[in-house]
Amino acid sequence: MNYPEFFNEIEVIKVQDPLSAVLGAFAKGEYEFNYLDVVKSAGHSCPTVAGAYLITAQALKALYKDETAVRGNVKVEFKESLEDGVTGVISNVVSQITGATDKSGFKGLAGKFARHSLMDFDSQISSSARFTRVDTGKCVDVIYDPSSIMPSQNMQPLMQKMMGGLAKLSEIKEFGELWQDRVKRIFENTQSVVRVVEV
Repeated sequence: MNYPEFFNEIEVIKVQDPLSAVLGAFAKGEYEFNYLDVVKSAGHSCPTVAGAYLITAQALKALYKDETAVRGNVKVEFKESLEDGVTGVISNVVSQITGATDKSGFKGLAGKFARHSLMDFDSQISSSARFTRVDTGKCVDVIYDPSSIMPSQNMQPLMQKMMGGLAKLSEIKEFGELWQDRVKRIFENTQSVVRVVEV
């Protein structure tokens, strides 16, 4: 399996999942997600998928500090509707890592470990997303804005040639490399594209 090398350089997100421990999936319920995991689930790597991974990672760091984040113990709210823009793409990545879902998630065992009703849309927030610990009520707002990381000027003309069916194989390859170069630069500049605010 071939993919950009920088995927392997991105910090992993470690979680402790009580449900997986009870059901014997992982010892102590401890496992981790990496960027490649969410790329495979999304089917692509782009600024949106990168942003979803980043806001989740940064929010969990802020909520749990030196502790391991507990999967299934985080509620997530979005300002936009599920159908708006790329909200669905973002929510899928966030859900994969945190376990939170709106209605489709696991219903629980004897009243425990439920994952549904932990994700809301059309919320009255001003940020990209709000993450809340269910056990403590502590929450943080996360703002993601990659506009400072500009794409290559060569991407637009290459895109036009591709959409018109006129691009050579070498140009299609170049477009993909330039696309991933921007994603890489977003990860390299996390502090300038992601802001976490404690609520």
